[in-house]
Amino acid sequence: MTGMRRRAFVGGAALAASGLAQQTRPNILWITCEDTGPQLGCYGDTFAVTPNLDALAARSLRYLYCWSNAPVCAPARTTIISGLYPPSTGAEHMRSELPLPASFRMFPGYLREAGYYCTNNSKEDYNLTKPPGTWDESSNQAHWRNRKPGQPFFAVFNFTQSHESQIRRRPHKLAGDPSKVRVRAYHPDTPEVRHDWTQYYDNIRTVDGLAAKVLDELRRDGLDQDTIVFFFGDHGSGMPRSKRWPFNSGLHVPLLIHIPDKFRRLAAPEYRPGGVSERLVSFVDLAPTVLSLAGIKPPEHFQGFAFHGPHTAPEQPYIYGFRGRMDERIDMVRSVRDKRYVYLRHYMPHRIYGQHVAYMFETPTTQVWHRLYHEGKLNAAQRKFWETKPSEELFDLQSDPDETVNLASSPEHRATLERMRKAQRALAARIRDVGFLPEGEIHSRSKGSTPYEYGHSAAYPYARIAAAAEAAADPGTSVASLSKGLKDPDSAVRYWSAQGLLAKKEAGVNAALRAALADSSPYVRAIAAEALGRYGGSQDVEKALDVLLELAPADRHGVHVSILALNALDALDGKAASRKELIGKLPREAPPGTPQRMTSYIPRLIEKTLKDLGS
Repeated sequence: MTGMRRRAFVGGAALAASGLAQQTRPNILWITCEDTGPQLGCYGDTFAVTPNLDALAARSLRYLYCWSNAPVCAPARTTIISGLYPPSTGAEHMRSELPLPASFRMFPGYLREAGYYCTNNSKEDYNLTKPPGTWDESSNQAHWRNRKPGQPFFAVFNFTQSHESQIRRRPHKLAGDPSKVRVRAYHPDTPEVRHDWTQYYDNIRTVDGLAAKVLDELRRDGLDQDTIVFFFGDHGSGMPRSKRWPFNSGLHVPLLIHIPDKFRRLAAPEYRPGGVSERLVSFVDLAPTVLSLAGIKPPEHFQGFAFHGPHTAPEQPYIYGFRGRMDERIDMVRSVRDKRYVYLRHYMPHRIYGQHVAYMFETPTTQVWHRLYHEGKLNAAQRKFWETKPSEELFDLQSDPDETVNLASSPEHRATLERMRKAQRALAARIRDVGFLPEGEIHSRSKGSTPYEYGHSAAYPYARIAAAAEAAADPGTSVASLSKGLKDPDSAVRYWSAQGLLAKKEAGVNAALRAALADSSPYVRAIAAEALGRYGGSQDVEKALDVLLELAPADRHGVHVSILALNALDALDGKAASRKELIGKLPREAPPGTPQRMTSYIPRLIEKTLKDLGS
C-alpha cells in the first residue's frame, strides 16, 4: 500500500469512527472575494446591488459578527489556512515568509489525508511557507470537476475584481449614483471619495455575478444538494482606513453558510435557512469548522473554535484583530470586539495612523484626503487619520458605527475598557504573541526551529517583553523607568524602552538614549537614532544620521534592519537633507534570501525620502 493510499485509508477510518460514513461526507465550497466588507443587500445596505448573494443569504445562515482577524490580504489568508493567529507564528507582517513546525499542516492537508479532493482557484498569498501536499491543485484551472468519481471535494473560488486596486482603475463608468453613496464619517465628502466608494460598490456587483456563475455550475453538475457553501470577503473594504486597519471597518466581513437538508445534522443548533447568527466568529475559526464538517477532529494546536459539525465548540466572548508591518511601514496594534464594543491597543502610538504606504497612496481618496489635511480643511473625525494615536481606543458600534468617538477616557465606560483590555492581554499570553519582537528577531531567535516553537518555549521571555511594550505605549511611564529599561539584558526589552523614549519626544532625550546609539542590537540603535535625530540637538542629529546610514544598507544588515533604519531616516524629514546624496546611493536591492514579495519595500522607502528632500 503506497503512503498516499495508506493515509487516505487512515483518514477514512477516522471518519467512520466519528459517525460520518464516507458516502455521506459533504462537499464544501468556498466562494471568497477580495477587500469586501458587509456591503451587501442582505446585510441591509440599500446602496448595494447584490441579488445573487442576497438569494444565497435567503437559504443560508447569515453571520452578523464575523472578523477577518487581519485587515489586509496576506496575514488574513495566513490565519485562515493555518488555523493559527499569525502573531503566534511570526507571520503577522505583510508579505513575510516563515516556516510552520514540521508536524503542522495547513488545513487542506488534513482534508486530503481524509480523502478529500482540495482545490484553490487561485490566490494563496500566505506569509507561511506552504507544506507539501496542501492542495491537489492551486491554480486558475483548479476545479472540483477534476476529482475522482464520487470523491468528496473542498473547493475555493476567489474573486479579485473587488480588490483595492480595482477601486482606482480608470476609466470606469459608474453603475451606481455617487450622489447617493454614504461617505463614512472619517472621509472627506469630495467627488473623488464619492467616486471611489461608488466604484467599490460596482466591483461588489461584479463579484455578485461571478458568484452566481459558480453556484450555477454546482447546480448543473447536480451537486448543490451535496455541498455546503460558504461566502465571505477576505477582510473589510479596500478603501483607506478600512484596509490595513484593525478597526471594525477593516475586519468586519460578510459570512453566509448554506447547509443543504441532506447535511442539516451537521449544522449548529441556531442554523435555519434565511436565519441570522449572532455568534462571534473569525477567520481563525474557519479551519476547525471545515474539518469538523468533514468529521475530522481539529488538531489541538489550532487556536480557533469550530462553529458547525460534530466538534462544535462553545461560543467565545470575543474576537480579535491585529496589525503588524504594512508593506514598508512598521506598526503594532491589537484589537478586540464583542457584540457592541471595539477596543484597540496601540503599541506604537507615536506613529500616525496614515503612514505613507505607497500602494495605499495610489487610491484617489487617499491623495485628496491627505492634501485636504495639509490644507487645514478637515473636521476632527477626518483629521484623525493623519495624526498620532492614543494608546487605547474604545468604540461603541451601536452609537458610533464609523468608530470616530474614542470612549477610552470615559468614566462610564471604564469597566468595559478594563474588561476588553484584559481580554486582549489574555489572548496575547495564550498564543505567546511573538509580534512583540522586532521583526528581524522573530527570525534570528527562532533560527533552527520556528517562531511558533520558540514562542512556546521557555527561551521566550514573553511576560517581560510584553510588559516593556505596555510600558512604552503608556504615556504615564516615566523617562527614568524607560531609561532603566535600556540597560536590560534582553534586546527586545531595550527596543521597547527606546520606543517609549521616542514617544516622549524632546522629554525622552537623555544620556541613556545617547548611549543606546552603541547598543549591540541594531533595532535598538535605529530607534534611539530616530529619537535623537527628531528631538535632539544638532550634535545628536549628526550622530543619529551616522548610525542610520550605517544601518540602512540591506546588504550589510538584512532587510528588516534596513526597513527600520529607512523608516527612521524618512521620519527625520528635512534634518536628513545634508545626507541626501548618501541616501541616494543606498543599495535598492534586497539581499539574497529576502522573500520576493518584500523586495519592493526598500526602494519605495528610499524614493519617498528623496522625494521629500527635493530630489
